[in-house]
Amino acid sequence: MKGIIFDIKHYAIHDGPGIRTTVFLKGCPLGCWWCHNPESWAKEIITYQKQEKIGDKFVEIEESVGEYYSVDRVMKEIEKDRVFYEESGGGVTFSGGEPFHQFDFLMELLRTCKEKDIHTCVDTTAYVDKDKIQKAAAYTDLFLYDLKHIDDEQHKRYTGVSNKLILENLILLDHLKKEIQIRYPLIPGMNDDETDILKMMAFLQKLRKLHPVSILPYHKIGKHKYSQFGIEYKMNDIEEPSKEQIEKVKKLFETAGFETTVGG
Repeated sequence: MKGIIFDIKHYAIHDGPGIRTTVFLKGCPLGCWWCHNPESWAKEIITYQKQEKIGDKFVEIEESVGEYYSVDRVMKEIEKDRVFYEESGGGVTFSGGEPFHQFDFLMELLRTCKEKDIHTCVDTTAYVDKDKIQKAAAYTDLFLYDLKHIDDEQHKRYTGVSNKLILENLILLDHLKKEIQIRYPLIPGMNDDETDILKMMAFLQKLRKLHPVSILPYHKIGKHKYSQFGIEYKMNDIEEPSKEQIEKVKKLFETAGFETTVGG
């Protein structure tokens, strides 16, 4: 079995506990305005032209994003870092894109990791059929769970899909007593309204336990990629949140009893 990977990051420290290997699978059903990996949206391998300076001249070079990997090949990359997992309490994180977009490949990787006693984490939008997320839960130690907006209409506007299935899957994983870390991207003018944040917290407080929250402040690091891949960039008028804005939101969550961090 093979899947399409667009990056493998070794020694990651913001994608779950300890030192980790993060495997990025291509394909995503969402189109979040602020996404810093727009090259991950298409499931297939894509090519683009880039300029590179050779001597005194600039030449056009064709680059590709994505490569076919077998499960064995991915596992060889993962196992290179086993000593770091054992020393730090780390493991492997499957991210994207949306890793569930390549469900069969993801499942085979998760099963193989559990056979080798490697801690597994899935970083997901959770916009996936309930039966699939339940099957994956049996082999997943931790879910990094994206919660982008509590308001369904705003969620549709900024991501292209409803949040109803996402919220239902969160309830499902909570009932299964899975370890979950909520990842909340903080986007000024889009999802930072205090009323919406309070509604989000009220929803989270109804779950079986108060899962920790990680605030991910919006940044413009991936802006240049949009023109590179011929995708409209809709965030030109949106500024990155200030330290004061971030701290204010962090205090809201902490006051409500949530263990809260900023960043991965």
